[in-house]
Amino acid sequence: MLVPGRLLRLILLAFFAVSIPLAAQPAVAARKTETSAPFNVVGATIAQTQAAILAGRTTCRAVVEAYLTRIRAYDQTVPSMPGHTLDPDQQFPLNAIVTLNPRALAEADACDATVRRTHRLPPLGGIAVLIKDNYDTAGLQTTGGSLAMKGFVPTTDAAMVARLRGAGAIVLAKTNMAEWAFSPYLTASSIAGITRNPYDLSRVPAGSSGGTAAAVAASLGESGLGTDTGNSIRGPSSHNDLVGIRPTIGLTSRSGIIPLFAHNDVGGPMARTVEDAARLLTVVAGPDPTDPDLAAAAAAYPQAYSQTRGIDYTRALRRHALRGARIGVFRQYFDTQRTDPEVKAVMERAIATLRAEGATIVDPFTIPDYKTLVPDLWCGDFEADLNHYLDLHANAPYHSLRQIVASGLYLPYIGDEINASIAPPTKDERRAPCPDVYHDPAKIRFRNALLEAMAAAHLDAIVYPTWSDPPRKVGDMTSPAGDNSQVLSPQTGFPAITVPMGFTHGDLPAGMTILGPAFSESTLIGFAYDFEQTTHARRDPALYPALHSTLNPARAARPSATFTPVHP
Repeated sequence: MLVPGRLLRLILLAFFAVSIPLAAQPAVAARKTETSAPFNVVGATIAQTQAAILAGRTTCRAVVEAYLTRIRAYDQTVPSMPGHTLDPDQQFPLNAIVTLNPRALAEADACDATVRRTHRLPPLGGIAVLIKDNYDTAGLQTTGGSLAMKGFVPTTDAAMVARLRGAGAIVLAKTNMAEWAFSPYLTASSIAGITRNPYDLSRVPAGSSGGTAAAVAASLGESGLGTDTGNSIRGPSSHNDLVGIRPTIGLTSRSGIIPLFAHNDVGGPMARTVEDAARLLTVVAGPDPTDPDLAAAAAAYPQAYSQTRGIDYTRALRRHALRGARIGVFRQYFDTQRTDPEVKAVMERAIATLRAEGATIVDPFTIPDYKTLVPDLWCGDFEADLNHYLDLHANAPYHSLRQIVASGLYLPYIGDEINASIAPPTKDERRAPCPDVYHDPAKIRFRNALLEAMAAAHLDAIVYPTWSDPPRKVGDMTSPAGDNSQVLSPQTGFPAITVPMGFTHGDLPAGMTILGPAFSESTLIGFAYDFEQTTHARRDPALYPALHSTLNPARAARPSATFTPVHP
């Protein structure tokens, strides 16, 4: 029996106020090794994991068991460190996982059988991935962060999830998100509660893909998928010391993703290293006839789009890719009085690193008439987009946004947005239906202005802090936010990658965004990799160290093959 909407909203309001936690790559061949040391998943890369499996130091099953053990030990438990007491406002669990995949161990056993038979692994064989809870996952609950969607189990995978599975990845769990992906600032949902930042549990992980970000950062999975409408891959990646890629609109399919604003939404990888993000992008990128915006991208940039077919983005991982590059610094986003001084200082050091690595720095880079071009860029129709998604899923609990709003099954913080989505449009709102990014006149004007400015300065890319302020405290919605991600990439359709650039105020991560023209992912990945390998700025969160258990396959624990969902 459902709780009446008004009562439920009062309960959820109290809950929120007190912060109660609720492929295209060749197969990997076996390599002999002399070491017999147990394998540790904390901070492990795809290459390291697969090498350990193929060398017999661990197994696919043991790797999955290790992540499941870490989820059980850390996700719903307040962490403790010997000799260190957490501040009262940090004594909360991470709460990043919504639902565990009950078939994860069976999929791992199938992976091990493949290794025994072929002595090889497919591109993502043995890799445990985390999926944001707005991707359809066949046989596994998908909610978009909404209690209204509890119990909804899609019959097919989203296109990107299907590509991951096809490359051998093991879907480990679904991760928490800002409800219906509405907030760039926090990750809180009526289905699972509040997710916190693993570097400081009093802080937010940003939104809306904060569950994937927090879980990957804490090594509760190897890497994962997020979605990004205006910020939601890059912001959480920056806040959680990760690499996040928002691809060119049209490079990855959005079929099977619960939409926010369909023409701005895009899915992409979130990982601890540039190489891992490149490996995931190689697998999930590609044409999909069920996503109409891919055809629009191909028509807008036919030559660039054709060159993306079958591309291996790991070939862009060049140690000195920055040599000879021309990089513009978009100071408008951070050379202001509102920017946190420590973020600005870290960004200045990042610019110096780019220069030291051989890049020519154009500083400052400006876009003429920027302020007059940007006010009319956003256009979206959440109601129409969500209703279309629900029409494709006959087994969904509700069949329209109006029914969901009437149910009252949502957290109060999205009340204004969700109710405005069903209200009649005002005379000042953009026209509907919204055109895609390649046919919207306002976005075309802005995109052309950016391209012309970059061409005049002979730039390969531009850089700026992903956020100009550190992660906010949980519950703080008034201090400066510093989100720099809402305009340049989503309103042009251009790709952007955020890479860790250092820490502020002790242990609060900061990221640098590198943005380039349509389908320049290889170039951006090369720049990010060179920067990453020069700075080694990322570090694992101290609150989530390695557990004492070993991953030696001969001694690995064997939990049951099925699991109870984290938030049943």
